[in-house]
Amino acid sequence: MKKFLLFSFIGILLSCSGVKKTQEALNTGNYLGAINKALVNIAENKTKKSNQTYIVLLEEGFKKHAERELQHIKFLKKDGNPANFEEIYNTYNNLKAIQERIKPLLPLYIQDENRKAQFSFKNYDDNIIASKLNLSDYLYDRANNLINNATYKSDYRTAYNELNYLQQLNPNFKDVTLKIDEAYQKGLDYVLVEMNNNTDMVIPRRLEDELLNLNTYGLNNQWTEYHTNEIKNRVYDYLMELSFENINISPEQISEKQISKEKQIKDGYTFVEDRNGNVVSDSLGNSIKIDKFKTVRCDFYQFTQFKSAEVTGVVNFIDLKKQQKINQYPLSSQFVFEHIYANYSGDKRALDNNLTALLQRARVPFPSNEQMVYDAGEDLKNNLKNILNRQSFN
Repeated sequence: MKKFLLFSFIGILLSCSGVKKTQEALNTGNYLGAINKALVNIAENKTKKSNQTYIVLLEEGFKKHAERELQHIKFLKKDGNPANFEEIYNTYNNLKAIQERIKPLLPLYIQDENRKAQFSFKNYDDNIIASKLNLSDYLYDRANNLINNATYKSDYRTAYNELNYLQQLNPNFKDVTLKIDEAYQKGLDYVLVEMNNNTDMVIPRRLEDELLNLNTYGLNNQWTEYHTNEIKNRVYDYLMELSFENINISPEQISEKQISKEKQIKDGYTFVEDRNGNVVSDSLGNSIKIDKFKTVRCDFYQFTQFKSAEVTGVVNFIDLKKQQKINQYPLSSQFVFEHIYANYSGDKRALDNNLTALLQRARVPFPSNEQMVYDAGEDLKNNLKNILNRQSFN
């Protein structure tokens, strides 16, 4: 019983606190906040006695909110600034949305006053359609003006964003789809890619192809288009030079390491004899045996094949209009070939398991210089991808 009274008391406190905050929101002009708080509580149980206050607050909050918003719309229309079209459209939509949230809860009764709560609903559909059309025309004209009078690429990009918003707001409005494509194409930065080999070695053809296959890089720059093959009559904004500067390949090396191992191993057994030379037996009559041990020795020869390649280069970005370098990034990668194998002389039973595993290996051919350069190129591709994602032209 005490526990029930405690929970009831806590519930009353929480309810009073919620009502107080809702009333506070209403008193400070935060009508939308008051409406939201009231709706949440009423939706849980609209017939609950403690929720009666929320119904009264919802009624008052809805009335004051609608009056203020409609007065604000009236002011925006009188102001005559086309930039207000979006706010007018959004305000009408919000007014309708609040009504749609209240309608499923109706009817709502105020028991102390023995009446239904009054909500003066209005049909805002015509206002929404008219304001959407005004906003659509405004967005279209503004984007069109940006395209026709663009000074910078950013103007086309702004137009592109405006037109995409318009497409979401009013699909298939006029020729918006064509305008979006026009704004996008004109807003792109076109970058011509060139590869230079300033070393005295041949770059593997497949490495060149993979480095220049930028479609596989997953680049996240919406406004940059890289061309590895120049398109006739295309005006390029920038040049990206990928230059190989140095390729260093070490000589093929084989190093040797010798390890000598000794180990005591079992080598049969002997019978236990008494003083008289007779074989001793256990309690079951079985002859007692003891293990014999001997020392074995083995010389282990470990060979390590080693070859390394280091490729360094640089990525330059050049503004073709200004004929000026705007960025430079170093590029480097290393690849190491290492293969370990072994043989032995003596008794290999003296060797540990980790050593005997190497005896299964044999010497292998060293990779060619071309293969070494190609393998070093794997890191180059990752480095180049990071560079391209970091590079920004605006």
